[in-house]
Amino acid sequence: MPSFGDIQKEIQKEKVPDTPYDAVRRKYIRKLSKKTGRNTILYYSGWLQKPLRAITPLMMINDEDKNGFMSAVYGLDVSKGLDVILHTPGGDLAATESIIDYLTAVFGRNMRAIVPQLAMSAGTIIACACKEILMGKQSSLGPIDPQINGLPASGIVSEFYNANKEMNEDKSKTNVWDPVIGGYYPSLLDSCQKALSWSRELAQDYLSGSMFYDELKKNSTAANRQIESIMNLLTNQDITKSHDRHIPTPVCKNTGLKIAEIEADQELQDIVLSIHHASALTVKNTSVIKITENQNGKAYVSSYRG
Repeated sequence: MPSFGDIQKEIQKEKVPDTPYDAVRRKYIRKLSKKTGRNTILYYSGWLQKPLRAITPLMMINDEDKNGFMSAVYGLDVSKGLDVILHTPGGDLAATESIIDYLTAVFGRNMRAIVPQLAMSAGTIIACACKEILMGKQSSLGPIDPQINGLPASGIVSEFYNANKEMNEDKSKTNVWDPVIGGYYPSLLDSCQKALSWSRELAQDYLSGSMFYDELKKNSTAANRQIESIMNLLTNQDITKSHDRHIPTPVCKNTGLKIAEIEADQELQDIVLSIHHASALTVKNTSVIKITENQNGKAYVSSYRG
C-alpha cells in the first residue's frame, strides 16, 4: 500500500515540473474510475492542513461548490453513475441540500460515497444520499448537528430548556441564568429548532430515497427501523456528545448504514488512499484550499494566498 511518504516521493519524481501535484493526483483518480467503471468526482477540503479561522468558511461546503460540481459533471456519461470522494468538515445546510438535489437529478440513485478519512456533519448528509458508502479502518462520519454561530443548535436548545426548568423550580437560579439567556438574540431558539428539524428531515429523506429505497418497497417496517437506528446515532447529541465526534466504520456499519469496507479489495484501497495522500499533499504544499475534480482532470480549484 502506498504510504503518504511514497506518494510524496512520487510527486517529487514527477516529470511535469509545473504541476506535479496535479499530475499524480489525477493519475490515481483516473485509475479509480477505470477500476470501478464509474464516474469519479473528488471533493476535497484542506481544512486539516490549513486550519486558519479566516479561511475556514471557504473550506466548508458552500454555494460556490455547486459550480465546482457542475463543472465536474459536465461531459460525463451519466449512465455510469457516480462515486464522490468526500473529505470535508461539513458546512452550509442549504448549499448541501442544493448540491445533493443537483447530483441526484443527474445520477438518480446511482451514487456512492467514498470516505478516505473524514466526511463530517453536512458531508455525512451527502453520504446518506448515496446508495452505499465506501470506508476504511481510518474513515469516519460525523454527527448531523447543525451549528449556529459556531455553537451546536442542540446545545443551545437544551441549555434554554434546562435554564427555564431550573428557574421555575428555584427563583434564585435566575441570577445565574439571566446573563446567559440575555445573550441570546431574538429568534435564536427558533432558528436552532428549525435547523435541527431541517437537518434531520434531509438525512431521513435521503436515506429513504436512496440507500434504503429498495428495502422500503420490500419491507417498510424493517427498513424504517434501520433508518430510525441510523438517525438516532447521527442526530442525537446525547449519544454523540460532541459535534466533532468521529464515528468510525464499525459503528456506522453496525448501526445499519450500508458500508462497503475498502480493505476487502487491496487494489481499491491502494488507489483510494493514494488519491487521499496526493490531495493532502496538494493542499499542504500549495495555495489550494479545496478541490472538486473528475476523472478526466476537469477541476474547479479554490485557492488562498494570505
